[in-house]
Amino acid sequence: MTTRPTTDALIAQLATCPPPARLSAPGAAARLFGTVALVVGLFLWLAGPRADLAHALGRPEVLLKLVLPLGLALPALLLALRSARPGARVPLWPLAFPAVAALGLFVSRLVQTPAGLVGAEIMGSSVLACLLSIGLLAAPATILGLVLFRRGATLRPGLTGGLVGLAASGGAAAGYALYCTEDSPLFFTTWYGLAILTVAAAGALLGGRMLRW
Repeated sequence: MTTRPTTDALIAQLATCPPPARLSAPGAAARLFGTVALVVGLFLWLAGPRADLAHALGRPEVLLKLVLPLGLALPALLLALRSARPGARVPLWPLAFPAVAALGLFVSRLVQTPAGLVGAEIMGSSVLACLLSIGLLAAPATILGLVLFRRGATLRPGLTGGLVGLAASGGAAAGYALYCTEDSPLFFTTWYGLAILTVAAAGALLGGRMLRW
């Protein structure tokens, strides 16, 4: 026959246990983007950036290929950090700015492109490489981010996971842009966008499981 601990003994035992680690916003942000930078840096070291990178960045469409994903990643991470605090408002409208800018860029290029060339510009020659590369580059940071955000107290685990995936994939897409030579906005707004949304959806699904109380 076992004896049940008294209330005082149970309280004393709990008091000796170390408190669970809390989510540090600066630390989580630094580790998530640091992981993206490390993975992208390794990729560029192995594959090499595009040969004409310095010259290409002087063209607006190439610069936007880099800036737009970053413009999505940064607010997504800030919103993910807010969503990890119970009761905090998580306004998603900041994510609309880079999305609307990308759509405007797509439409602008579309009306300037002869109808017979639209399909070729959208498809380019590296769709599969683009999708796989961005997804794989974003995967380590997404997984790390979900592990870190388990220290938070999100009431919307799917939303938080999706925002973590969005931040990681936006950063990965910006890094991949330094390698990619597909400069048509019809190509990169379509396939970068699809890769980013796919990782965000995966983050939402995983977050719904991993971040639930």
